[in-house]
Amino acid sequence: MTVEVVILAMIAAFLGLRLYSVLGRRAEHEEEPIQGRFEGKPDGASGAPRAPAQRLPERGVPQVAAAPRPREIPGVLPAAERGLRDIAAADRRFDALLFLQGARSAYRMVLEAFWQGDKEALAQLCDRDVYESFAGAIDARLAAGETVANRLIRIEDVAVVDASLQDKLARITVRFTADIAALTRDAAGTVIAGSLDDAVEARDLWTFSRMVNAAAPDWLLDETDEA
Repeated sequence: MTVEVVILAMIAAFLGLRLYSVLGRRAEHEEEPIQGRFEGKPDGASGAPRAPAQRLPERGVPQVAAAPRPREIPGVLPAAERGLRDIAAADRRFDALLFLQGARSAYRMVLEAFWQGDKEALAQLCDRDVYESFAGAIDARLAAGETVANRLIRIEDVAVVDASLQDKLARITVRFTADIAALTRDAAGTVIAGSLDDAVEARDLWTFSRMVNAAAPDWLLDETDEA
């Protein structure tokens, strides 16, 4: 009787171990998270997993995307940035880099037209007041019988120092730093001032203007000064 009890106990222990090994491994696999499924505690009696809570926008607070940082433009001083942004907002065709390139070209064209006495070219590049100032200087030079043989050697630097938009009028002030060789002769051809061998640094402040609603994209020189 004792031997039978021992044998039955051993059989029961063996079956218990087998059952534990099967159920235990199954339980371990069931506890492993499944890729791609939400993890969470059962929701209510259904036992369905609950997705992790996500923070929602506060009611009444509009969600505004962060504005991109403005692109830094070489040759634009910080004091002029706001004005340039106002101009660009009013005129979608405006590009600060293209404006700087055009200003550099306009500086050379205006100077050469003035030295050559080309009033027609000046009339296309300047507003009335600046044109009349240049035209008066040309007439005075001709009346004195003087001629100039100036040369723009190089433009060292071009920088936008100020910009503004008032109503529809955009104005941009540009500082030019350039090396200019200047020579003036009298009516007999004698040099009375300057030399083509020595370039002199010139620093000018020129202001260009344009109506942002104008069909033509041209900017006109409307003010000149020394920097």
